[in-house]
Amino acid sequence: MKFSLSWLKQHLDTDEPLDTLADKLTMIGLEVENIEDKAKALAPFSIARVISAEQHPNADRLRVCMVDTGDGGAPVQVVCGAPNARAGLISVFSPPGTYIPGKDITLGIGTIRGVESRGMLCSAAELQLSEDHDGIMELPADAPLGKRYVEWANIGDPVIEINLTPNRADATGVHGIARDLSAADMGKLKDPGIRPVKGEFPCPVQVKIEDQTLCPGFALRLVRGVKNGLSPAWLQQRLTSIGLRPINGLVDITNFMTFDRGRPLHVFDAAKVKGNLTVRRAKDGETLLALDSKIYGLDSSICVIADEQGVESLAGIMGGEASGCSETTTDVLIESALWSEINIAQTGRKLGINSDARYRFERGVDPAFMVPGLEMATQMVLDLCGGTPSETVIVGKQFADDKVIDFPLSEVKRLAGIDVPLVEIRRILTHLGFTVAGSGAVVKVAAPSWRGDVEGKADIVEEIVRIVGVDRVPMTPFDRGADARKPVLTPIQLRTRRAKRALAARGMTEAVTWSFISKTHADLFGGGKAELKLANPIASELSDMRPSLLPGLVAAAQLNADRGQGDVAMFEVGQVFAGDRPQDQMMAASGVRRALASSRGTGRHWSGGASTDAFDAKADALAVLAAAGAPMQALQIVAGGPGWLHPGRSGTIQIGPQNSLGWFGELHPRALEILKAEGPLMAFEVILDRVPDAKAKATRAKPLLELSAFQPVSRDFAFIVDRAVKAIDIVRAAQGVDKKLITGVTVFDVYEGKGIDPDKKSIAIAVTLQPREKTLTDQEIDAVAAKIVAEVTKKTGGTLRG
Repeated sequence: MKFSLSWLKQHLDTDEPLDTLADKLTMIGLEVENIEDKAKALAPFSIARVISAEQHPNADRLRVCMVDTGDGGAPVQVVCGAPNARAGLISVFSPPGTYIPGKDITLGIGTIRGVESRGMLCSAAELQLSEDHDGIMELPADAPLGKRYVEWANIGDPVIEINLTPNRADATGVHGIARDLSAADMGKLKDPGIRPVKGEFPCPVQVKIEDQTLCPGFALRLVRGVKNGLSPAWLQQRLTSIGLRPINGLVDITNFMTFDRGRPLHVFDAAKVKGNLTVRRAKDGETLLALDSKIYGLDSSICVIADEQGVESLAGIMGGEASGCSETTTDVLIESALWSEINIAQTGRKLGINSDARYRFERGVDPAFMVPGLEMATQMVLDLCGGTPSETVIVGKQFADDKVIDFPLSEVKRLAGIDVPLVEIRRILTHLGFTVAGSGAVVKVAAPSWRGDVEGKADIVEEIVRIVGVDRVPMTPFDRGADARKPVLTPIQLRTRRAKRALAARGMTEAVTWSFISKTHADLFGGGKAELKLANPIASELSDMRPSLLPGLVAAAQLNADRGQGDVAMFEVGQVFAGDRPQDQMMAASGVRRALASSRGTGRHWSGGASTDAFDAKADALAVLAAAGAPMQALQIVAGGPGWLHPGRSGTIQIGPQNSLGWFGELHPRALEILKAEGPLMAFEVILDRVPDAKAKATRAKPLLELSAFQPVSRDFAFIVDRAVKAIDIVRAAQGVDKKLITGVTVFDVYEGKGIDPDKKSIAIAVTLQPREKTLTDQEIDAVAAKIVAEVTKKTGGTLRG
């Protein structure tokens, strides 16, 4: 919501400075997001006259101008490229050291093609006053030389922009903002009241509402004999100050009412409306060419205003071009109505229209101002455009139901912790438009019609506290009690945080991608079910809820590669939708590595760098599982994975065949083709929800990281086994010999070739023995070694290699 300071002062009698008003707005809940003060930004720019404009000696399109800046000094030389630079022209001059907002530069003394330039003649675009950059500004011949341009043009009015919460529909108009400031002692509200305009004849157009749940009330009147020219300068200035383009008197009046009173209206050219008006649901297949020159397809969920020809307006959102008002309009129908907030919001989202009318109607306008708003607009039309008004046609309700709340004064102390006397409570609420009756411990408070968000006692306390000042609410610590604090984070929240830290520590960059992907990509990763398809996607390529994080990560990696950053390692931790319902969500940790983004050394290097491979993805996945608290000794790694992974360069991490925790490997070429990505690309995905919770019961087990006082012993074994035997089977067989003594078993060599039978292979493992109670003797070490050989032979059929 934007408004200028002078506009605010039309509703608020105040002498408070701008900074004080802005601070108070934020304190009472109308947060100031930005203040645009052109008086400060454009202060260095002054009015000047071009004395002469000669051809530049070294450039065809440049002129060397001598400029009289009006300061009584010698003329200033300026090199200018504007086609309209000429002798006698009055324009806007900026001296060296001036910041040019339209170019985001600070001007200096420069030399252009060998000629010195000591300033600049400016276009409107360079001052951010318009988009006109075809030439420098041309001012009237009587514009005073040397005067500050903002003062002469009267554009120094500061513009304030506030951020409204959805419940504050009353603050979508300047009058409502002034009311709040008045209650906060920032001035006196100017509220002269609105006088009804007497109709001179019956309105010839009648209104029918087919469904009052969509349109509770509708008011209409005709004004004949208007002259729809340009609106007066004061009205144009009001609109341009907040970024609106003046169009004509009638349209400008409706825009003024929208921002001044938070009351959107619509005007129809009466000559273009055939017969009576009907408020109804659109028929499937109907279309409307709207005022934004776009054609919208309609259906029965959309509320429209129609005449005998068809749809003329999208109710509460945007009018139609066919019945719009132009400079030829002589008879105008002015409409003021109430619309269903939910239907307006649904229609706006469905059609993708964000209009100022929708912004207000979907929050809920003041129902009691429907008719007064029409009266105020009618009077403005008569004052600015002339004409003769008809009587008003009113259909449906004009007022909201009264809302009276029994309010115990003690509620302020109970909920906010501050003491506010009844006199102050009455003053605040009265200034805000509430009615307070009674003087006892419980008073009756009637909420005004424009505050539909006030429904109970807590809402009234909120109104009192925001005006009194939130800074007066005392800081009160919660009683922590004698017991220890219970954990705040859930197990899945802890796993999420730890997974992010573990992957970041491995040199990966966190990414956040869309929660929606295309149907093709969803099908590729096991999704694409009808139950997970969006009813109203924001784009065709974002139609389905994602079954995996990898499509988004792959797209991000490819986008980086397209911009010359091919060596990327990215991860994301977020929700995936792998079930049959949107509620079937799981938390996943996924990542991709590309090109030289190996965990063994990222990026280009004189030594050649390290290309990423499936083992990098495996290490990433295992790091996530370790950080998430998975039982690492119980993990099984099985060759192969989902269809989107390369069958010979991928693996599945599981705890038994029924609980797959994740996958890793190289993406399948077919998957890369569907995802439109260049490979090879390594990826992993771990489902954090499937990691079993750690046992809560206390045990006598010693900490895993406890250091032993005795030297560890390492022994190497090489086994000849059938080619079908998996290395993990040998590792598990060796680990199972003595789980307390054997602390590590790793594979360090796999050999096939000369000296080994064609159907055999050699797998070498290193076994670490860590004694806890005494140093092992040679006999004890040999005994453990013999058990390892026997167990591996028993489980795999292997023999010790000589």
